[in-house]
Order: sequence, then C-alpha cells, then structure tokens
Amino acid sequence: MKETVLGLVGVGRIGVMHARNIVALNDSLGRDGIHVRLKLTDVAAQHAAALATDLGAEFVPTVDGLLASGIDGLVIATGTATHPELITKGVDAGLPVFCEKPVAVNVQESLPVLDYINEKGGTVQIGHQRRFDAGYLEAKRAYDAGELGWIHSLRAVTCDMTPPPVEFLATSGGLFRDCSVHDFDILRWLTGREIVEVYAKGSNNGDPAIGAVGDVDTALAVVTFDDGTVGTVSASRYNGAGHDVRLELQGSAGSVMVGMDEQMAMSSAEQLVEFPSGDPHKTFAERFDQAYRSEMAAFVEVVLGNRKNPCTPEDAVAASRVADAAQESLEAGAPVRVALPAVRS
Repeated sequence: MKETVLGLVGVGRIGVMHARNIVALNDSLGRDGIHVRLKLTDVAAQHAAALATDLGAEFVPTVDGLLASGIDGLVIATGTATHPELITKGVDAGLPVFCEKPVAVNVQESLPVLDYINEKGGTVQIGHQRRFDAGYLEAKRAYDAGELGWIHSLRAVTCDMTPPPVEFLATSGGLFRDCSVHDFDILRWLTGREIVEVYAKGSNNGDPAIGAVGDVDTALAVVTFDDGTVGTVSASRYNGAGHDVRLELQGSAGSVMVGMDEQMAMSSAEQLVEFPSGDPHKTFAERFDQAYRSEMAAFVEVVLGNRKNPCTPEDAVAASRVADAAQESLEAGAPVRVALPAVRS
C-alpha cells in the first residue's frame, strides 16, 4: 500500500468539504493500492482540531509546521487574499499544490504568482471543479467528436438559490468574478477557444444592500469567441426554484444541454409533462458533489506523477481576464475587449 499525505490549509465551508472528500478517497483509491492520509491546519485552531479528530486526521497548529511535517501535496482552501503567499510557500517547499480559485484577488496580482510558479518549475492545480462533472465531460466529448457540427450558440447559466452574506459580496469582486468565472472557464475549456469580447448588463431587484456594496444580484454577458461564435453567460443570486447550473451548445448537426436532469431547478409549463420530477439541488456543493470528489482524486494522481495538471494557473487567470472584462463592461455600459496575455519570448 502506497501512502500519500495531503496537507490542507483552511477548514471553512469548502475546506471542510475538501477534508471529508480527501478522507473518503480511500474508499476508491484503496483498490489501487493507494492510501491517503490527511493533515490540516487553520487559524481557527479549536475548530480545526475538532474536525481532525472527527475525520481521523492530524491537526498541525501552523502552516509552516504543516509544510515541514512530511506532506506530499498541499491543498489551499483559505480566503482569496491568502492564495498568493500560500501558493508560493507550497512551491518553495517543492510540493504539488491544489488551490481553490482564483489565483489572487485580481488578474494583476495573479501575474507575479504565475511568473514565480514557472520560474520555480512548480505544479499548481486550480479548483475549477466543473471540468470533472459528468455532464460537462460528455458535452466536451460530443463537441470534440464533431457530433454537434459547427456551433452557432452557447448559453451558460449559473443561479444560486439564495445570496451569500453581503459581507462576502463586499469583497468578492462582483457576480462575474465570484460566480460566472466558472462559466467563462468551462466555455474556454470545452471549446478550446478564447473569449475576446464581453458586453454585460446587470440589475438589482433583491436586497438593496447588494447594490450598496457595488454588486448586482442578476447579470447577463454576451460573449464573442475568437472565431466569431457568440454565447451568453447569465447569473443570479435569487433563483428560488433551486441551484441552477446549465450549459446549452447548439450546433448545425445537433444540440446538447448540461444540467437537464431530474433535479433541474425548472418546471415545464406544458400540459402532461412531469419532467423534472426530482427535488432540485439547493447549493453548489450538492450539484457538484461528485465533481469535487473527482477533482481531488485527480490531484492525488498529479501528486503521484500519474496525471498531467488538469487545470493550470494560466487557465484560471484566463477565465479571470474574461470576468474582469465583464465587470468593466457592466460598469461602463459598453462592450469590452478581453485583455489577452502578452506572448512570452
């Protein structure tokens, strides 16, 4: 049995999910002769220690202590502002790193981190979990196989059932950056094309406090790809029917939709149509439960050297560039060209 030790920094809501998923990996990886052991740390020491006890993991009081404790890979699930420092620490320790998106609070602050990772030859996987969702994987297979013909329209939707706390929204960078960035990433990943222009509009019909902190509760972006194909990306904080994540690809030979299952947060207005009959998902964690598990299993493969990095920091920053352009367009009320990275010599 080969043992792999992962160190986790941050056990807030998503960190706790990652911790449980890491421990649960042994149910599947054990069949391949791999055992994963977890060590974790958080500034909320009492909470972290209790979680470690509950999961049979090891609590380490500090990040530096965790890095020096003999781990094989580092998982970062802390607030965005801490990502650059922790990524750098992990790379300096010679460890493969998994970090929740984004790399930094904005593209400009991400660029020095990218340079550092590349200079040091580091491996950093960014957490865009939709790349591991079965529906998106099937849509990509159909697209790559040419089964849809040439694509004339793409429509991506991400709607939360209820908004997060206003305190979070005040520092999130806006709806496009903290929510739609997942759609921008998946559109680039699925099509293999760059988004070159964005035209965004938004509204506030919910809690006035969301507008007071400079955000919108509902937004729509028209995106143009480098081959002229157009698409839309829409998002909302107030989808009372449930957590709604979908992607439609319409082509000259066929069409496919991700998210059209029995738990779709939608009802039909047509007579005698009972689909969907299941209970809608309420949060992203439910909707992407298996994707998050697969994402962490992929990171273990990266740590073991058995898999190429499935989501690079460059990928994540490219999606953030589109989100930045969308936010700029929203504020300016005009289309904005996406700032593509300079070509390195």
